Amino acid sequence: MFRLLQGLTIAAMLSLSVSVGAQSAAPAATRGAPEGYVAPADPKPEDTNAQRAVSQPGNNAPFWRAVRESGQQSGYTSLPGVEKGVLIQSLVQYPGSKHTTAGEAWRQVRNQWILPYGGALLLIVLLALALFYFTKGPIKLSQPETGRRIERFTYFERAAHWTNAIAFVALAISGIVMAFGKFFLLPILGGTLFGWLAYAMKTIHNFAGPLFAVSLVVVILTFVKDNWPSTHDLVWLAKGGGLFTGAHVPSHRFNAGEKLLFWGGVFLLGLIVVASGLVLDKLVPGLLYTRGEMQIAHMIHASAAVLMMAAFLGHIYMGTLGTQGAYQAMKTGYVDETWAKEHHELWYRDIQAGKIPAQRSTSHQAAAGKPAAQA
Repeated sequence: MFRLLQGLTIAAMLSLSVSVGAQSAAPAATRGAPEGYVAPADPKPEDTNAQRAVSQPGNNAPFWRAVRESGQQSGYTSLPGVEKGVLIQSLVQYPGSKHTTAGEAWRQVRNQWILPYGGALLLIVLLALALFYFTKGPIKLSQPETGRRIERFTYFERAAHWTNAIAFVALAISGIVMAFGKFFLLPILGGTLFGWLAYAMKTIHNFAGPLFAVSLVVVILTFVKDNWPSTHDLVWLAKGGGLFTGAHVPSHRFNAGEKLLFWGGVFLLGLIVVASGLVLDKLVPGLLYTRGEMQIAHMIHASAAVLMMAAFLGHIYMGTLGTQGAYQAMKTGYVDETWAKEHHELWYRDIQAGKIPAQRSTSHQAAAGKPAAQA
């Protein structure tokens, strides 16, 4: 009896398991897509972001591809602006950069070329001038002064020069702080103080720029007549102006070195710096002022400015520490006859011959600029 009951129990359990298995397998056999359902198409590279959201939800590759290529094909935005819809600039290759987006190419030129090589150039010029000063010393007069004065610069010429010089120094110092300050000032001053300093320098730079531009044009028009090249300049250049040998080389009112500085530094580099600076200040009409235009203007502006500063370091040296009496000439407007004869003998001869007046200012201007010891 017991065996009979045991057999019936086992049979019932087997029957129940088969029934449950059949019930669970039945839906799988009959499972399928709902009526009218269409499977989404496979994703394609040219899909829009909406299409990709259907074929591969969560994959936003088309959106980021459009962001990356917005320099070639602008996207849509309701915001105003010249470059609306362009988040990343197109691919370019500036001199010294890789073929990459314009913003990255500009960064490479600035950080890998302009800043390191420009900074090195300024330091080399400073070291060379210091070496020259401590080995050669200032250029002094070989004969005693006579006490008789010749007017070298009129009041207007000095006013034009000093206005341009002060604006140039303000631009040079503020430009150096903005370009190189994070390397040698930021670690000392800290982020907050350096931030305020950089902002102040930027403001000074923006306001001194137009003043420099106007005064530069005045300087060019004022001094151009005495800076035309002559055959005597070739002799001066061949002898290096006697700078290293000490030999006396006659010259007109401005020697060949000063003329080179005028045409290369004041005229060429000066006008390039002014033109590119006016673009950066957005003062030139007719431009769209896109990022690309501003980046190119900045590279030109920074490169020309560094070269101009390097050239004018020598001019500043020769006009102050390097030549005895040169600073007084621009301060008072007058030089001694001995100075005129030893530094600009051809100019002095023209004065002696009456071709150039020894006194060119009017009486009230002469009184304002002439020293008391004027003979």
